[in-house]
Amino acid sequence: MDTSLLTRIVEALERLAPPPPPPPAPEGADAFVWHPSPARLVPVARVAAVEIGLLKGIDSQKGLLVENTQRFARGLPANNAMLWGARGTGKSSLVKAAHAAVPAGSVALIEIAREDIRTLPELLNHLRAQPRRCLVFCDDLSFEREDADYKALKSVLDGGIEGRPANVLFYATSNRRHLMPRDMMENEASTAINPAEAVEEKVSLSDRFGLWIGFHNCDQPTYFAMVAAYAEAFGITVDPEILRREAQAWQVGRGARSGRVAWQFVLDLAARHGVQVAA
Repeated sequence: MDTSLLTRIVEALERLAPPPPPPPAPEGADAFVWHPSPARLVPVARVAAVEIGLLKGIDSQKGLLVENTQRFARGLPANNAMLWGARGTGKSSLVKAAHAAVPAGSVALIEIAREDIRTLPELLNHLRAQPRRCLVFCDDLSFEREDADYKALKSVLDGGIEGRPANVLFYATSNRRHLMPRDMMENEASTAINPAEAVEEKVSLSDRFGLWIGFHNCDQPTYFAMVAAYAEAFGITVDPEILRREAQAWQVGRGARSGRVAWQFVLDLAARHGVQVAA
């Protein structure tokens, strides 16, 4: 067959084939969700964030995380952060509020799902080539028995031979201090040739976060302060004594006392008073 004909056929096929998609880039928004297959960053039009002043009872935690995030936004050294502790105490809310506290556009917030954590090295490879600073966030991070994804995270936190990209910071929240259930670590210790080394392998993952921030269940006065702050912020007018009584009844009904419970109570309160609140 004529080589010129073959060349024309190849060129025609190349024109028909779609061009390869551009590499994911954190552009055009302040927040994104990472989808690994196919690799893309999906912009988030509005982040479901609580204004930082409404987060009560966690002043020291706020100070630590906001300062760390602001340093990163200014191009200064900053630490990867692990926020751990009781459910509903404001861990993920604080991450989003800290991001909102830095100058708009200076840092892109990128959420990665727990089930996609094994693709974190791929995401970082894409971000390494980008000029924009990025805060990668994984909510409710933990690992179960026979789960090897923690090794991918470990190598990312260590940075490997290339080192962690200077324009990327990693924040995670977890209900577990060491990201793994106690029985998992105990099982490793009971079956390993060297039990101490087996446990150390698991615990060392959380040690790779430079900043550890603990969260604990709030006391009654703090819970009431949360409720009152939300009610005032949303313009819900209620007699303070009635507000306290109803908030306490809600807390008893839930069997818990936390920022999440306070928020859920105020949503119910707002609905009963005909007040619109962006949930």
